[in-house]
Amino acid sequence: MRILVTGGAGYIGSHTVRLLLARGHEVWIYDNLSEGHRAAVPAERLIVGDLCDVAQVDQLVMDRRIEAVIHFAAFTYVGDSVREPGKYYQNNLVNTLNLMECLRRNRVGRFVFSSTAATFGVPERVPITEDEPQRPINPYGSSKLAVERALADYAVAYGWGYAALRYFNAAGASPDAKIGEDHDPETHLIPLIVQAILGQRPAIEIYGTDYPTPDGTCIRDYIHVDDLAAAHLLALENLQPGSGLRYNLGIGRGYSVREVIQAVESVTGKRVPVKEGPRRPGDPPVLVASSDRIQQELGWRPQYTDIRPIIETAWRWHSSHPRGYNDAR
Repeated sequence: MRILVTGGAGYIGSHTVRLLLARGHEVWIYDNLSEGHRAAVPAERLIVGDLCDVAQVDQLVMDRRIEAVIHFAAFTYVGDSVREPGKYYQNNLVNTLNLMECLRRNRVGRFVFSSTAATFGVPERVPITEDEPQRPINPYGSSKLAVERALADYAVAYGWGYAALRYFNAAGASPDAKIGEDHDPETHLIPLIVQAILGQRPAIEIYGTDYPTPDGTCIRDYIHVDDLAAAHLLALENLQPGSGLRYNLGIGRGYSVREVIQAVESVTGKRVPVKEGPRRPGDPPVLVASSDRIQQELGWRPQYTDIRPIIETAWRWHSSHPRGYNDAR
């Protein structure tokens, strides 16, 4: 299949591209490299550009005879979205609508969308199923939910087959440590802990120690990035015209901040410097996914079901690439 992967030089996108190529698909990556990295993807597959350039996207879809799209390109920082909501609605919603209209004009009706657990806001029940009300509490989650709703309307109006994959905390790296996580600024817990071990930051800060959880710290569901990539491919292979797939992706088990720190110490044999601080506004105590639906309907099974092997892959990547992709050049 000829597949366009937007944001394909980013963290989850690059792992998905790697899997698609290994399965024999013809893949084209469209990325403005604001968050992605050239070194994360094959140079001959990368086209540098922005989704706001409608003419370039149109030409790309026509020239490469694109048959399906996996759409990762987005801004993803919750706090930033609260400070600059217009930036998020412009990039995450308006630019996605530009892409969707381009695909409609070119009769491309297969679309896999990188959504987020942030569309649920503060859940009423945990583990979170697909039937949980979607009530985002920040512009990031709202912009993603707006795209989900637009895709549902396109499926009805134009016969599209689409999937919206709402994943929880992406983590880990490729087992061979060839590609991995490299964000600036970094906001994900595991790489932040590793940076503290490597002396790249003075300590890892725990935001809140008085939550109603067993050890007082927030609990999150961590899913390996390769398991996310496999879910995107599986969803693409199961799209049906005129309907949508909506799945939550996690391992169905949560780990507290303290448990993750202890697991990193166990894997690395190194002590993690810790600083305790107050809660951050809007952090729910517990976010854990129920992935029963995608397992029952598509047969997806996460290969990494425990935090330790996830951390082991992350440690191999970060310890061999302490400067991220600057060490891969």
